[in-house]
Amino acid sequence: MNIVWLLLIGAAVITAVFKGTMAEVSNSVFSSATTAIELAIGLVGGMTLFLGLMRVAQDSGLVQVLARALRPVFRFLFPDVPKDHPALGAIAMNFGANMLGLGDAATPFGLKAMQDLQTLNPDKESATDAMAMFVTLHSSSLQLIPVMVISLRAAAGSKNPSEIIVATIFATAASMAVAIATSKLFARWYARRWQGGAA
Repeated sequence: MNIVWLLLIGAAVITAVFKGTMAEVSNSVFSSATTAIELAIGLVGGMTLFLGLMRVAQDSGLVQVLARALRPVFRFLFPDVPKDHPALGAIAMNFGANMLGLGDAATPFGLKAMQDLQTLNPDKESATDAMAMFVTLHSSSLQLIPVMVISLRAAAGSKNPSEIIVATIFATAASMAVAIATSKLFARWYARRWQGGAA
């Protein structure tokens, strides 16, 4: 990606030199940098609030409560993971952070979940069905409150930054359902193919 960005920047500069618009390019660069800083600072408030809430939930034991509440769902999604395995707690926190649209907060929990799931993996060179399902769930998770998008819209001056919540819930619920169904189908197909090959 670094090479791609370098080529794009180089092409823009060369084009500006030949077209005599170097001053406009320079002004645009500094203007965009200023806008990026303003957006980043605007996101700090919302991110700090919800990351703090996630930390309180973790320290207060809400993680375990959430994991127990989601146990029937996890039993269907991760049948090979023991019910009291620590991976389920990390998965629950990852799922909770994703539901709030906090991708940055979800990432550490996702890494911890994969590390815990790896302890159950007999073949360390390939992913288990549980690991594949978790990646699927993480990538297409349901979002109830898209905090990052709302924060970006608010920082950009939207009059109603939260108006996307209902559309986001429907879209992410549909994507998650399709992703889970696809992952389950591929797992069954691979298991039957492996059993057929072994026979």
